[in-house]
Amino acid sequence: MFQFATATQIVFGEGALRELPRLVRGVGLRGAQQPDPPSSGVSAWLVLGSARRHEARVRELLESAGLAVDVATVAGEPTVEDVVAIVEAARAGRAELVVGVGGGSVLDAAKAVAALLANPGDPFDYLEVVGRGQPLSRAPLPFIAVPTTAGTGAEVTKNAVLASTAHGVKVSLRSDAMLPKVALVDPELTLSLPPELTAATGLDALTQVLEPFVSCQSNPLTDALSREGLWRGARSLRRAFHAGSDLVARTDMALVSLLGGLCLANSKLGAVHGFAGPIGGLFPAPHGAVCARLLPLVVERNLEALRARDPSGPAIERYTEVARILTGNPSARADEAAPWLAALVDELRVPALKHYGLASAAIPELVKNAQRSSSMKGNPIVLTPEELTRTLEAAL
Repeated sequence: MFQFATATQIVFGEGALRELPRLVRGVGLRGAQQPDPPSSGVSAWLVLGSARRHEARVRELLESAGLAVDVATVAGEPTVEDVVAIVEAARAGRAELVVGVGGGSVLDAAKAVAALLANPGDPFDYLEVVGRGQPLSRAPLPFIAVPTTAGTGAEVTKNAVLASTAHGVKVSLRSDAMLPKVALVDPELTLSLPPELTAATGLDALTQVLEPFVSCQSNPLTDALSREGLWRGARSLRRAFHAGSDLVARTDMALVSLLGGLCLANSKLGAVHGFAGPIGGLFPAPHGAVCARLLPLVVERNLEALRARDPSGPAIERYTEVARILTGNPSARADEAAPWLAALVDELRVPALKHYGLASAAIPELVKNAQRSSSMKGNPIVLTPEELTRTLEAAL
């Protein structure tokens, strides 16, 4: 048995941002069923990154739908405190809609804001791992997600990743009700991404179509999406990095990101993301860069463990298929996936994790935290502490 849930509506394509006023009228706001823009003072909170890219255009589109617009910004990956501050301001402004425009961090912050605006109490009432993990009692405010990077797939996921500074870890606020009302994906919004960000987000997207495919909780629907994402990522990530104005490559990578979000929300990830949360909670390391550096090492370690402890299971054959899609060689062996990925990470100039301050002394704590993470439960085989330790040591 498996289930599949996603955003109420996905709108994808070049120039799709122009559809925002029409989509706003369809999410259930006061006056939304009228043919003309609502005139009852409906307020929207627009959550952006600190650079406030696309603000003028999105504000104009929202105002054309009859909305009063307030703006909040998120600098870097969001903390619990960041979200609480936005929620307090939005409650005072009587927000009825949340629109997130930005990368995965912005979308996660906006998603959490929409959830907490409708649910009273402390965020730690609802957070996993470090909180009480209580279910949301009320549906979040309508949320429209507009990604401007091609990486996390947060526009179609049901969780928001937040850093708890008090605990030194990144954890999720999670509920099926947090799936966005609309995922509005316009590849043109990614054309201005610099190469470094293209690399980190693109490798995160590639990780998020690979890990669900080999996951112990994969299913036929996510398998189909993973295969499509692996193929498109293999052909276009290099092109998007080296020629950022290549709209075909950017469109491919926007789709890889979307497919990865659909996959991770409906199956599980693995050890790469099992490590990424604890590392991001302790060090100022971009999530995508962490995933990039760990991905070939986790593939290698998983294959080693599978051959030792589960040689007849399905995961080795899954890795064989991954290798054939990535390399384009129909005769490739499973062992060829990790070198292909390692060469890609090097070509895209993603630094080793020591660049972000990660040192050997932190590894025991990171291994302990990673073993408790939700993502680790999807890994195709349970890795031992020693195997996890060797993987991190190789990523330094």
